[in-house]
Order: sequence, then C-alpha cells, then structure tokens
Amino acid sequence: MTDVAASVSRHPRRYVRLDTLLRLRWLAVLGQLAAIFVVEQGLEFDLPTAPCLTIVGLSSLLNLALQVSFNPMKRLEPWHAATLLALNIAQLAALLFFTGGLQNPFSYLFLAPVLISATALPTQMTMALGGFAVACATVLGFTHLPLPWDASNPLVLPPIYLIGVWLSIVLAIGVTSLYTFQVTEQARKLFDALAATELVLTREQHLTQIDGLAAAAAHELGTPLSTIFLISRELEKALQENGAQDPQRLAGDLGIVREQAQRCRDILAKIAQLSSSGAPFDRMPLSTLIEETVAPHRDFGIDIKTRIEAAGDHEPVGMRNPAILYGVGNILENAVDFARSAVEVNAWWDRDNVEIVIADDGPGIVPDILKRIGEPYLSRRRNAGDAQGGRTGLGLGIFIARTLLERTGAKVSFKNRKFPEHGAVVRIVWPRVRFETAKTIAETIG
Repeated sequence: MTDVAASVSRHPRRYVRLDTLLRLRWLAVLGQLAAIFVVEQGLEFDLPTAPCLTIVGLSSLLNLALQVSFNPMKRLEPWHAATLLALNIAQLAALLFFTGGLQNPFSYLFLAPVLISATALPTQMTMALGGFAVACATVLGFTHLPLPWDASNPLVLPPIYLIGVWLSIVLAIGVTSLYTFQVTEQARKLFDALAATELVLTREQHLTQIDGLAAAAAHELGTPLSTIFLISRELEKALQENGAQDPQRLAGDLGIVREQAQRCRDILAKIAQLSSSGAPFDRMPLSTLIEETVAPHRDFGIDIKTRIEAAGDHEPVGMRNPAILYGVGNILENAVDFARSAVEVNAWWDRDNVEIVIADDGPGIVPDILKRIGEPYLSRRRNAGDAQGGRTGLGLGIFIARTLLERTGAKVSFKNRKFPEHGAVVRIVWPRVRFETAKTIAETIG
C-alpha cells in the first residue's frame, strides 16, 4: 500500500485553467477601476489618473487577447500560470508606484497572487513569486510618487511605520503561503490515499475476475475430458473383446480423442496466458479500440462510419485502458445521441501522434458554450422534444470523459463543422509514445 501511494504522488504536476486566472484578472481590473473612481471622484484626491488608467487598460487588453486566442478551458502548464501571476504582481506594483507605494493600504494585495500559487503551483514557483513580490515591495519602499491626499493637510508617515508595513507584508507572504501550501498538501495526500485505495480495490476485483475465469475454464475442461475418458474406456473394451477387427471405427475414435485433447490444450493455453500477463487481452491495436467502442452504438438507427488511415508506420498498440475506452465511448455516445442520421469515426496515426476524430451531422454545439465545454454540469437541451424527454448534453459525462482522456496524455478539442455542413467535431490526439505506453490501473499497482 505504501508503494502504491508513493507511485501515485511521484508526479506532482498541477494545472490551472486559463479561465480561472482570467476571471481573477477581470475581477482585479474591476476593483482597480472602482478604487480609481472613488479616490478621484468620491474623495476628490489628486490622483495621476492617466498612468493608472493606462496600466489597467493594458491589463484589460491582455485579458482580451488571451480570451480570444486560447480556449478558456485550456489547462495551463505551471510556468505559464506563474507568468500570469507574476504579471499581476508587476501590474499592482506599477499602480502602487503612482499612488504612494507602501503607504497605500492596497499594498497588502501582494499576498493574493502568491496565495493562488501556493494552492496550485509547485513549491519552487511559489517561492519565486513570493521573492518577486517581496522585491517589488522593497523597491516601493524607497521610490514612489506621493500618496493621494488632501493637499492642505498632507499625510506624513514616519519611516519606522513604513518599515513595519514592509515587514508585515514579507511575514504575511511567508506565513500565509506556508499555511496555504500545508493545507493544500494535506488535501493532496488525502487524494493520493484515496487513489491508492481505489487501485488496491481494483486489483482485488481483478483477482476475483481471474478466479472466475479459472472456474469457467475448469468447467469448460470438464466436457472434453469426460469425452476423452468415455472414448478411452470404449477403446479399451473393444481391444479386449474384438482386438483390432474394426480399424475404421478405431481410427474415428482416436480422431475424436485427438480433437478433444487439442481443446484441452487450447483452454490450458488461455489459462497460462492469463497467469503470465495478468489479462487475456491486455493490449489492443487502435483498430480494435475503435471497433470495441463503436459496437455498442450500432443498433440505434444512426449510421456509424469508421475509417482508419496510416502514414506508413505500423499500427499503434496500446494498453487496454478503461479510461480511454470510457472517454472515447462517452463522446461517441453523445455524438450518436445528437446526430440526425450519421456519425463518422476517423482514426489516423504516424510516427509521432495517434488521432481519433468523431463527427456527427447534428445541430452542432451552441457557440456560447463551445469554449466552456469541459466544465462539470454544463448542459444545454437540444430542443423542445428533448426537454420533454429530459435529455441533456455536454454535462458531467463530457467533463468526466475529457478529464480521463487528458490524464492519459490526450488533448481533446471541440468545434463545429464549417458552413454549409452542420454538426460537432471532437478531436482526440495522443503523442504516440503516451498512447502505446500508458498503463492501466491494474498495471500501475502491479
């Protein structure tokens, strides 16, 4: 059990969705605009409005560019997320430079990006962001424009107070980040423990299946062995009573014995294969994967067309992975559910990639949720008839399927066909090495 837990926690790769960071950045933009308006109009302080609005405007343009150029559901690599959080710190430092530096009470917002990093990014990146925030606070302690205040009664804070503010920011970044990291790490360890438990239960289930297969094999062996026993006894009686007076009958009986003995050998070979490899069909070619996924959906009145193409290389053979079978099967089921008459399943591979494309001729994906596919509980009824029947699509099932496929190394993308064609297209792409070496749950615990 310890080994299993260690293997599960050995890969601490963590991902943050672009949509999450964009929401936080838009919230920061709105808060900054509100603060500028209140200070300038409500309190009537002399504020350098032009540079402040320029900084906020540049941040808004960056948000728009990211939102237009990339899928908000994209899972960012850790260093990409760290870069966006560092930009947040730099933007805040620039605003504080024009509005009083550490004298500004909003200087404690340096904590926010570091805390976000502590919950989602590796420790080294969190430490780097914390160091960057402390460096920005240190620079602002020495150089900044005056704090917006009443010109007739200027606010003068003693240096010892500013040193205390700087020290409190440094300690707050260190202590709160450490606490947040510890809480997140405990939750992660609990997840790893639950995953290890699931793996052990899966192995127990696998052993139970082996036991059942062995019992079935023993039952199958009973019939040919009984036949061999009866034929052998009849041959013995015939030889004792009549000798070899009927060679044709004797040859027929011997042929039956040979056939039944071959059946026993075949059954025993299956048992030997099961005990040595752990499963009778633990590896499957891509074509077998496609056929096994498509087969359950052929009898629903929808024409499912499959096409497999190759770019010169031999067909990729991967592990029999339940995550891949469920993920592809769920997407195919969704395509069959929304198709009008036909679904196309195209598979293609070369030396570097393995690709499966599932396309239907249905109404397609509504544009306002196209980029949000992958969120749990996101659904849209197909039409009034579906509303009566309670049919919904693109909900929790798609979320689970996409998550499982991405855990196997796949990249999943959704789009609509180009006009005048209609329907949805789902593209699943693995690096070939990940497809061929991805281990099943049972192998991971073995």
